[in-house]
Amino acid sequence: MVVGDDQNTLRSGERGPALLEDFHFREKIFHFDHERIPERVVHARGFGVHGYFENYEPLTELTRADPFQEAGRRTEAFVRFSTVAGNKGSFDLARDVRGFAVKLYTREGNWDLVGNNIPVFFIQDPIKFPDVVHAAKQEPDRGFPQAQTAHDNFWDFVSLTPESTHMLLWIMSDRAIPRSFRFMEGFGVHTFRLVNAEGKSTFVKFHWKPKQGLQSVVWNEAVKINGADPDFHRRDLWDAIQAGDFPEYELGMQLFDEEFADRFGFDILDPTKIIPEEEVPVRRVGKLVLDRVVDNFFAETEQVAFCTQNIIPGIDFTDDPLLQGRNFSYLDTQLKRLGSPNFTHLPVNAPRCPFATFQQDGHMAMVNPTTRANYEPNSWPDEIKGPREDPKRGFHTYPDTEAGPKRRLRAESFADHYSQAHQFFASQTSVEQQHIIDAFVFELSKCDRVDIRARVVAALRNVDEDLAEAVADGLGLPELPEPARCAREPRHDLEPSPALSILLNGPETFAGRKIGVLVTDGADAKLLSELRQAVQAEQAMLEIVAAKVGGVVTDDGERVEADQKIDGAPSVLYDAVVILATDKAAAELAGLAPARDFVSDAYAHCKFIAHREAGALFAAAGLGGTLDAGVVDLAASGASVTDFLTQCRDVRYWARAS
Repeated sequence: MVVGDDQNTLRSGERGPALLEDFHFREKIFHFDHERIPERVVHARGFGVHGYFENYEPLTELTRADPFQEAGRRTEAFVRFSTVAGNKGSFDLARDVRGFAVKLYTREGNWDLVGNNIPVFFIQDPIKFPDVVHAAKQEPDRGFPQAQTAHDNFWDFVSLTPESTHMLLWIMSDRAIPRSFRFMEGFGVHTFRLVNAEGKSTFVKFHWKPKQGLQSVVWNEAVKINGADPDFHRRDLWDAIQAGDFPEYELGMQLFDEEFADRFGFDILDPTKIIPEEEVPVRRVGKLVLDRVVDNFFAETEQVAFCTQNIIPGIDFTDDPLLQGRNFSYLDTQLKRLGSPNFTHLPVNAPRCPFATFQQDGHMAMVNPTTRANYEPNSWPDEIKGPREDPKRGFHTYPDTEAGPKRRLRAESFADHYSQAHQFFASQTSVEQQHIIDAFVFELSKCDRVDIRARVVAALRNVDEDLAEAVADGLGLPELPEPARCAREPRHDLEPSPALSILLNGPETFAGRKIGVLVTDGADAKLLSELRQAVQAEQAMLEIVAAKVGGVVTDDGERVEADQKIDGAPSVLYDAVVILATDKAAAELAGLAPARDFVSDAYAHCKFIAHREAGALFAAAGLGGTLDAGVVDLAASGASVTDFLTQCRDVRYWARAS
């Protein structure tokens, strides 16, 4: 039925009461009142996109899993990135773990690889999951702080939970404040099994490696980005895909057998541990390409349901206790959120391959058995008897053998809580180590209880003495506490792993990054044109920033429209900045606080800066006599836009930090 009036409710008389017979109003408001569904307890703030996985070569010797059977095979994918601790309305640049969940719609059903951008976790046993989440979330009596762990409850919990120490080093590192979803790694976290057609098992850890390298922001940037654009990560991914700059990640596998597992220094089933890439190299087997945004955020991103137990023939679990707990928990989670066991009927969750079950009814059932038979075994003819198991093609659990008494215990092989934390810290560059120290000091300074601060420092003494002393000094502790008691003496002889450093695994080009160009009236049009062409050749992005969003008139008399107004586009939103001005215009910019901040923040955040006749602005920003090699004067002899962009490939001029 076509609606005749969607602006007014049905009334009796011009100013009379609304009538109950107004079925259109009743239906409209009824639906509105029920629009919201429970948000996720964790990973509530997410962003999803479509894409595909393309396999490089047959892996039939390792697995019978459908995506890996032939070179070039493409499997449809849906990927959801997220933060963990914040609610749906929180900001993108919280210091937090990032979810990296991939749903592959294979020809044998859906495979959900539900991972994070950090390869370890806070706890070893799933019975502690409610505790770590409760501790990390806002405190229950006051409902804050949200989307951050800088409060007493979180640090109280982890200071009493030594197994969290390795994860703490990761979460205090720049891994927890990535520049973009496009420039961060993903990890399956747990040890899984690959199983081939002959039933042979190979242990595997899954990695996603961004093809444009790793990159993070610094903490001061993160704080300011959250104020300037709380949707920074969402907007970045949306803009890149819409511009045809499709993010790509390579799927890597660390493959090993029982022999390696037995001689490895740590338990491969312990989710608080990694296997260094130097010990087991990552074999890159295919690429994930994200090439399409969603049509509707709620229908797809909000209703997508990932379950770790969604696997396919050729993929199987291990006895990793945290993985086993996740397998148990996820169905409950999706039922609570989506309101029905039929959440698998929603288009974003439904398999793309033909499927049939005897499951029926329930809320919102969109697929029910269509024949007389809704049970098995049955003796009906083939055309109506329904689906049957297939012992040859069907899924078979790997026949691992386990035996022992029923006990509540933690394996002794899980007892070393500090050695890999030391290895992680030792693997960072000096710049990254300082960022970790600063993060500990900042977070712990938000704790009211001095005893909690001291307990964390006591644990850090088992990780690295210099780290503990620097944090204690930053907090102003009156004395260094005794080291925390260890269940097992930590090792400090593990070799550093360069793969654990962001700065040692950065981009090779400036592709995918963004330059902000602050321009004024009278700016050099030819130079601006050269800059545009060079940025395009580098496959980067450029935005024009001006005092007025209407733009400027360059020295050739042409008007150039601005993409952003200066007070709405601080330099924290860009990977490098350029200022194109005249002496007179630079003096006028110097009177604008946002323009001064644009320059001073870029300098403080170690970004590469190019300029033309911006001396007055630099002086007003307090940088007149402190410029270094990361600041390029495009009017100087021999300076060129191309050389500047070549510099920008390093992303930051870290020498400035020291």
